[in-house]
Amino acid sequence: MTADATRTGNEPATADATRVDDATRVDDPSAADVVERDTSSTTADPVEPTSVARDGAFWAWTALGLLIVLGLAALTRYLEQNVPAWAEGTAVEDIGAAVEYPVYAILLGLLGNVAVTLLGWRDRIAAAFRTEFFIKTGLVLLGASINLAVIASAAGPAIAQAILLITGVFFFTWWLAGRFGLDDKLRALLASAVSICGVSAAIAAAGAVRARREQLAYTASLVIVFALPSIFILPWLADVFGLSDAVAGAWIGGNIDTTAAVTAAGALAGEEALQIASIVKVTQNALMGVVAVALTAYFTLRVERRPGAARPGLGELWTRFPKFVLGFIAASVIATWYLDGAGADGKATIAIVNDLRVWFLILAFVSIGLEVRVASLREAGWRPVAVFASATVFNLALALALASLLFRNFSA
Repeated sequence: MTADATRTGNEPATADATRVDDATRVDDPSAADVVERDTSSTTADPVEPTSVARDGAFWAWTALGLLIVLGLAALTRYLEQNVPAWAEGTAVEDIGAAVEYPVYAILLGLLGNVAVTLLGWRDRIAAAFRTEFFIKTGLVLLGASINLAVIASAAGPAIAQAILLITGVFFFTWWLAGRFGLDDKLRALLASAVSICGVSAAIAAAGAVRARREQLAYTASLVIVFALPSIFILPWLADVFGLSDAVAGAWIGGNIDTTAAVTAAGALAGEEALQIASIVKVTQNALMGVVAVALTAYFTLRVERRPGAARPGLGELWTRFPKFVLGFIAASVIATWYLDGAGADGKATIAIVNDLRVWFLILAFVSIGLEVRVASLREAGWRPVAVFASATVFNLALALALASLLFRNFSA
């Protein structure tokens, strides 16, 4: 991303005082179209004259905002690395070890949001909330963890399960969200998150459909809420059902929506289950770019096409397409080629890249928490929760059937 789509409170007010929502599009729009107007409210946000948009005070407030974002990110990393040790030997040891950095980052961001709002700083420092840049950089770096050679080692069952599961769960969620009357953009985010790889897929989908940040924050929160209990429930259910390690791993990898949570659940299920779960999850992650391309085409050609308008050409599709997906694919290819030549020494380099990716995603989640509008989340109501929960149950059933069929005779 090269443009920051966060409103700084410096745009001139429109004649009808239509409120410019801070919930900006999560894509790469042009400078002339960096916000999505929310006509559900007639209250105008405070604005400053454009002539002072980039004066010394603006940069001072932006620097302060950046310090706040970096400080909350550092605190997030500190908690992520130390809470498991603090919880060791206590009744919450398993929970402390399972909670991931998105939880701390979003919670700290929300707390920071309350603080800067009460202080009257929020709109002044909003230019520092570089959510798009942080997210897209982090996802490009995520590509380095997708080793195509590893996927190829279980190409048959893993790819088959990923394609069938993503297709089935995505369209079920899309259909169900439509029945509940949800906005098409939120439908795309929910369907992508529950069918592919949680927050990362929601981010990619948000770029493709130009969703609002409130919608992304809502979806990310649902992913986290549902992923945490799954870490403990799925390994227990796998034992209750008497699943083999391979089937259990494929089931876990196909259901839990964050890679770190998949790793935690797979470890509880056993070493072989962990290996299969990781391969299945990585395979699903690799298909994220395909879904982004499909959503870009669908929203450009169908959802946002005006009646009587000419059919959009390839140029329009290219303009809408989230370019960071190409970076994600390139990083995966380069990392695969590098590891093939560097061997064990290359893993240390990839580990550095992965650590850098975590930092960027932490900055993104902190920024999401800082800029989210609680009123917008409250307006979404219970329907997205019902859709996500129902889709999760459907995902559990379909993934179990596919894992039992495709991995019943698999041995690592």
